[in-house]
Amino acid sequence: MQRRENIERLIEQLREGDEHMRVQIVELLSEIGEPAVEQLIEALDDSDKSVRRGAAAALGNIGDPRAVKPLIRAMADENKWVRRDVSTALSKMGEEAFEPLLESLSNEDWRIRGAAAWIIGNFQDERAVEPLIKLLEDDSGFVRSGAARSLEQIGGERVRAAMEKLAETGTGFARKVAVNYLETH
Repeated sequence: MQRRENIERLIEQLREGDEHMRVQIVELLSEIGEPAVEQLIEALDDSDKSVRRGAAAALGNIGDPRAVKPLIRAMADENKWVRRDVSTALSKMGEEAFEPLLESLSNEDWRIRGAAAWIIGNFQDERAVEPLIKLLEDDSGFVRSGAARSLEQIGGERVRAAMEKLAETGTGFARKVAVNYLETH
């Protein structure tokens, strides 16, 4: 019971401290590790963005697989800084995050699709190639850019063909990624 209360106090302090103090609190929560996971998952839904950001950072440092799906849901947070910290946390989660991220590429929320598209290239797993190629035609520029960047990380013949098409017909950052890929590969 004492540990739960101490974890709760630390999470509450994320709301009140300055940035330096929040970094230290995240480090403490990360050191506590597995016993803090459930409370940190709950904190992803807190009304204060500093609490949500700190919870995401600590969960990423801990790397407990129970946090993967709650973190994926948190990719839809209305605050872009929370979404960034959630994405960073998921990129640290390892293989346990790959399948849920792969599924998230078809989520109806553009924020979740886009974040998953940006993250999944870190795995360099060819199972993501076809879903990412489909996302090159997404309505959202954020999603298209994430898909292009991840395809660039994965590489291969199917990726080259998709990048050739994107270089001809694409726009914005996604097109720049495609042109760069073709120049360097």
